[in-house]
Amino acid sequence: MQASDSPKVVQMRRLNAVPEALADLEFDLPNPEDAQLPEPEFQQQLEQAWLVCDRFDLQTDIWRGRILKTVRDREKWYGDGRGTGFLNWLKERDISKSQAYALMALADSADTLVEGGFLEPEDVNQFSKRAFVETAKADPEVQQIISDAVKRGDRITRREVRQLSEEWTAMTSDMIPPVAKEKAANHSLPVRYLAPLVKEMQKLPESHQEPIREAIAESPDVDTVKQATAEARYLAKYLEAATKVQAFENSALNLEQALEEALRVGCLSATADLVNHAMQVEQLMVKLYLAWKRLGSLSERLYVDSGASTPQLRTLLACLNNLTSDVLETPLDSNGRMVRLQMQADSESDL
Repeated sequence: MQASDSPKVVQMRRLNAVPEALADLEFDLPNPEDAQLPEPEFQQQLEQAWLVCDRFDLQTDIWRGRILKTVRDREKWYGDGRGTGFLNWLKERDISKSQAYALMALADSADTLVEGGFLEPEDVNQFSKRAFVETAKADPEVQQIISDAVKRGDRITRREVRQLSEEWTAMTSDMIPPVAKEKAANHSLPVRYLAPLVKEMQKLPESHQEPIREAIAESPDVDTVKQATAEARYLAKYLEAATKVQAFENSALNLEQALEEALRVGCLSATADLVNHAMQVEQLMVKLYLAWKRLGSLSERLYVDSGASTPQLRTLLACLNNLTSDVLETPLDSNGRMVRLQMQADSESDL
């Protein structure tokens, strides 16, 4: 190590060193026509080759991110103040700004994890690219758990990182009553059931979270958690959709009381689906009307611009009469049934 080299420079050199296993991407791939090669062995050989490519892809993107950061920082010091040089550099290499910033964020993540002591530079090879990105976004406690797994030589996948993150969120969330956390800690209540519950409860206002917490505290078992998760999911769907349904405006409907009645008679899921579909139908009606108006406008323009010398264009327009007239018609199925919709608006003003 040179006397002028800082610890960070040394770390970056180690991380940027191309592993020998990745320096040559020529593989002896299995012959897909080899009938003597057992399927498990065939898949294993492919998986090994894929993992090498995956690690190489991660390393390459980290390097590219650092290169882009260097170009950007140079532009900050000596550029025109508008980033023109950096943008031109990206343009010459067909890299979009979003791609560039994603690569730079990945490089920052690598530096953060290494400098934070969660990973050694060579540990990057234990990750797939997506798993590494997920780890960089995780809480420090989750990063430490992953770091311990890496030190044991475990291969880290994105699914594992997400599962750990969700479980950590569940175990630290105030939405889960202490008695349920205690049962999760002693493995009598699997944490994997609590994570989806927290995810759904986060969508609810406090007034709707409390009854769910009370139900779980009273009976902290798997069945109760599953039922609470489903209820939270439908509650969120109902509350989100109900505020968007125009048919409910200026009516005597009390959405909260309607919800209480649905809960009392045990038809929350049907009510939530009903309201959600009502919202979708209203939105589709508006989209259909606007599309129909646009279709009619384009049809009129083409009719004016064409003439007797364009008989096929006129035939094309004639074929679309059933979609541009006030009554729309289209086949419903192969049995000859038709759907007919009459288009009518209160005003002919542009929408």
